[in-house]
Amino acid sequence: MNAKTRIATLALAAMLFGSNAWADRPQFDYAKVISADPIINYVTVKTPVRECWEETRYYTVDRHAGDRRASTFLGAVIGGVVGHQFGSGRGNDAATVAGTLIGAAIGNESARERHGYGRERVSYPVERCATRYREHREERIDGYRVLYRYHGQKYLTEMPYDPGNRIRVRVDVRPAG
Repeated sequence: MNAKTRIATLALAAMLFGSNAWADRPQFDYAKVISADPIINYVTVKTPVRECWEETRYYTVDRHAGDRRASTFLGAVIGGVVGHQFGSGRGNDAATVAGTLIGAAIGNESARERHGYGRERVSYPVERCATRYREHREERIDGYRVLYRYHGQKYLTEMPYDPGNRIRVRVDVRPAG
């Protein structure tokens, strides 16, 4: 190697290793992790739960309403004809109306005796649902409290994850003064 090459190499080395630009760049190293304890927070969680059940609904059915109407109508017609046979003039009209009313009542009662009242209470199932909320407590890990050792000194920090056996640290060495 000639003298000019040697001088250029030394100048380059002095520029790279001796300048403040190199000193301003951060340096990193690894430290041994002593412990990493989780930071636990307890939270209440509400979970929606759909609950369904069956209710019984009732309604009334008039099973023989048509039969009773026909019997009432037929009784009214027969009663009106029979009532029309009595009286004369205005008395005839009153007897016809009275016969119609009495015949309708007799026809309706006759149908009830023959078929019963015809009302029946019927039930049917109805499904009902509601959303209720169940609460329970859960543990949540908010991070880790990490104790580590670097060059004989212990340091404590919090991290969002468990670093494992070692942790990367920044080394910043500057002259005092």
